[in-house]
Amino acid sequence: MGIIGEYLIVLWGFLLIILMGIGGFFMFRKFLKQLPKQDGHSNMDWETYYVNETKYMWGKDQKLLLEELVSPVPELFRDVARHRIVGKIGEVALAKQYNTITSDILIEGYILATPKRDHKFLRKKLKEKEINVAPYEHLFPLSRSDYAKNWRNRYNKNI
Repeated sequence: MGIIGEYLIVLWGFLLIILMGIGGFFMFRKFLKQLPKQDGHSNMDWETYYVNETKYMWGKDQKLLLEELVSPVPELFRDVARHRIVGKIGEVALAKQYNTITSDILIEGYILATPKRDHKFLRKKLKEKEINVAPYEHLFPLSRSDYAKNWRNRYNKNI
């Protein structure tokens, strides 16, 4: 085996270590999301709760709008993003005691569920759909700042 073969083995080893590190990072994030919080439920438990409690509230138009808004998310992550967004929309709808998901509630929940780093893509998509963002400007600072603390308290003050 020549020197090229030895380099290939070393490169292959580094590639495997890097890929396992990336996979481990995402598995660890998922593990952290499943840990119970002070109320005894994890973030994923609450997401599932809100999704299940508001299943019947969705109309056909709102489902189509959600699919269009989620379309910029890479397909690999789209299902996870959709579940998280639907959970946030459900939380907003239940907090405001709505019986149906309206376009306003959908956009409000979508903004709150979207991390600040993705706001430019969200604004671009809303502009493509000819949706005026001005009524929702106050929600952008309340959005997750990549898992910011106390967002729920700040949001409840504005309701």
